Parts: sequence; structure tokens; C-alpha cells
Amino acid sequence: MSRKAKILWTTDTKETAMNMVCLYAHNAVLKGWMDEVEVLVWGASQRLIAEDEEVRAKVAMMVRDGVKMIACLKCADTMNVTSSLESCGVSVYYTGELLSDWINSGETVVSV
Repeated sequence: MSRKAKILWTTDTKETAMNMVCLYAHNAVLKGWMDEVEVLVWGASQRLIAEDEEVRAKVAMMVRDGVKMIACLKCADTMNVTSSLESCGVSVYYTGELLSDWINSGETVVSV
């Protein structure tokens, strides 16, 4: 059985981002707790990545180490942060169908 973590990240709280989302997602890959980690960045969390240098650097490091980071294009375009997200390795595209697939899969989705 494949071990996958799916995290929906919507909060713009830096402490939660650094001490939960990024900490867990990164360590789950680095320490082999999960075979695959996907983080869907939606809404306010996108602005946090775009505007906070420390968070942006952490996201880039996570991507480099194998965490799959995805962001909603509609939100990113609305907030004018698309290029900033792409510059740190986040894949930016329309994600409504992706989130629906996650929900319909019956797998656990952690929402923060």
C-alpha cells in the first residue's frame, strides 16, 4: 500500500505554516514516513508564501526535496502572486477538480 499525505493549506498564519504544514510535510518526505506528500496551497497561504521570504525559502527547499506543492491558479491570479509561487517551484494551475478528486478518493486530507 502506498503511503500518501495530502494537505490542504489555506491559513496565512506563519507559525502554523512553519511549525505544522512545512515541518510535517518536509519531514514526512525526508524521514520516509510517507512515500508521497502533496500540499495544495489555496487562498491566504499563497499570499504568505509570496510575501514572506523565510516561508518562500522553506517552500523552495521542500520542493527540491520532493514535496509536491500545488497552488490554485484562480487564487494566485486574483492576488497577483502567480509568478512568485512559480519562482519557488510551486506548480500553479486550476485545482478545483484536483481537490474534488482528493475528497472523492476517500483518502484522508489534512486541512490547515
